[in-house]
Amino acid sequence: MMLTIENIYIDYGEIKAVEGVSLQVQEGEIVSLLGANGAGKSTILRVVSGLHVPKEGNITFQDRDITRLAPQNIVKLGISHVPEGRQIFSGLTVRENLELGAYTYYYDRSRRDDFRQALAQVFELFPRLMERQKQLGGTLSGGEQQMLAVGRALMSLPKILLLDEPTMGLAPMLVQEILDTVRLFPERGVSALLVEQNVSAALRIADRGYVMKDGKIVLMGTSDELLSNESVKEAYLGI
Repeated sequence: MMLTIENIYIDYGEIKAVEGVSLQVQEGEIVSLLGANGAGKSTILRVVSGLHVPKEGNITFQDRDITRLAPQNIVKLGISHVPEGRQIFSGLTVRENLELGAYTYYYDRSRRDDFRQALAQVFELFPRLMERQKQLGGTLSGGEQQMLAVGRALMSLPKILLLDEPTMGLAPMLVQEILDTVRLFPERGVSALLVEQNVSAALRIADRGYVMKDGKIVLMGTSDELLSNESVKEAYLGI
């Protein structure tokens, strides 16, 4: 098991954002976390990456408890987070953004081969980033900025990637391009926990899905099971 979330509770003041959520991601698996806005999906990703500390519950990554580990140490273990809204460094070049993604080992001379291999992998997945290495991140198109956000996360050599709405605001052609790239992650040794509003597209690339409502998991199953259940699609998935 790559990632295990057990009975997590998260409050924002008096607001109960997440209540008793448990889920798992196996090695080599893509798992979709689905639900309406405000269901608590992004909060789950933020607690896994150490940006929130849960009120109750535990998070285990490869048999290690990371519930209260600092975010920078979580990255070093092999968990990278692609946040909603891309959040690239707009005043830095594409190359500089990618170098920052490798900050955990970039200055270790014994790992220069790791950096070169990670960079080659990112450029293979996103050839446009190679073409625009010297271009400022803020001058890229929305789709290219999303590619940069994903590429920056991959530069840390993650074992699992947390993706928060990677297709938000993108044209349909770019949506498919981004999700087709995510589909390739398991064969490159990277699992994924994917939060995505485009439910149909997300389930088509995922192995399994969890559906959240009001901070709780209300449904789970294989992607085929969720896509084939008409009452589930109408009541919870909006499709």
